[in-house]
Amino acid sequence: MADSDIPHTPPLLLPDAIHHAIQPGVAVLRLETTRSREGPLDGAWWPRTRDIGAELPALIRVLTGHLGPITRVGVDAYAWDGIPPRLVIDGQVVHLDSDPVGDDTVLITRGHNDHFTLLVVPPDTTADAAREAMARAVRADNITQAAQILVATTHGPEASAADAEG
Repeated sequence: MADSDIPHTPPLLLPDAIHHAIQPGVAVLRLETTRSREGPLDGAWWPRTRDIGAELPALIRVLTGHLGPITRVGVDAYAWDGIPPRLVIDGQVVHLDSDPVGDDTVLITRGHNDHFTLLVVPPDTTADAAREAMARAVRADNITQAAQILVATTHGPEASAADAEG
């Protein structure tokens, strides 16, 4: 059997080196680099605006390069302005599912049932708070949900002290 006859299956795990700016000065993406994918989050994304049509294409392009085609994206309806039902990104249709979930995540789907959950750091977050939130989200031992990470990292010293005690 020739190599071209062997079906190509995209990797089931995240790549080891994917901590970089999607577009320098625009958005930042970090993904967990462990092989387990056992935690509640697979990575973190810090878009610069609440315009999903402007922000999502760059994220999808980067993820497609590492994970293969992305078919669906689930987003929080309250976190974004004007969510269309789908976007065409580099000739590929990506369906957007919007629900008022309020869990501070975006759910990326490749294939039929392979999901990646990313913490979404709000655009107006300071750089230091965003870096801390993203670092916590991608820790191999993280068991904290997205909303709790954001409260602990973006709401001042009172939240950080409460997080340390709880």
